Amino acid sequence: MKQHTLIDSPYGPLTLVAEDGVLCGLYMTDQRHRPPEETFGTRDESLFREAEDQLEAYFEGELKEFTLELRLSGTPFQRSVWEHLRKIPYGETRSYGELADTLGNSGASRAVGLANGKNPIGIIVPCHRVVGANGSLTGYGGGLDRKQRLLDFENGSALF
Repeated sequence: MKQHTLIDSPYGPLTLVAEDGVLCGLYMTDQRHRPPEETFGTRDESLFREAEDQLEAYFEGELKEFTLELRLSGTPFQRSVWEHLRKIPYGETRSYGELADTLGNSGASRAVGLANGKNPIGIIVPCHRVVGANGSLTGYGGGLDRKQRLLDFENGSALF
């Protein structure tokens, strides 16, 4: 059974979704690949206290690595990409090609980009830390402005 809640953030409202009590979604408003609202289940704030606390600590600059239990639903390749995203340290970036190399398939940078774009748990699974080969910002489901703000925040050049 799915439940959801809405929380405030420096990016505007975030929708947190849990399935059987385990976080399976974090979506921004107007996010590309955001599932329809009717798939989020009933509204229930009580399930999300730990996620809210960790997100608040992250936005205050006190948390560098999330320790929440997650349920990542996708293809085996997508789940592998998302697990590798979680290994990119706070304040650092990797290119799509570098991520493909760590997966053992240097020719898969485009597939990595597609999987990255379908990440269902933004911010916590830090897809914003993946950039183009030359360091340029490339697609981000939450918008390039949000991606830049997250990267600036993590490298200390901007505070919320």
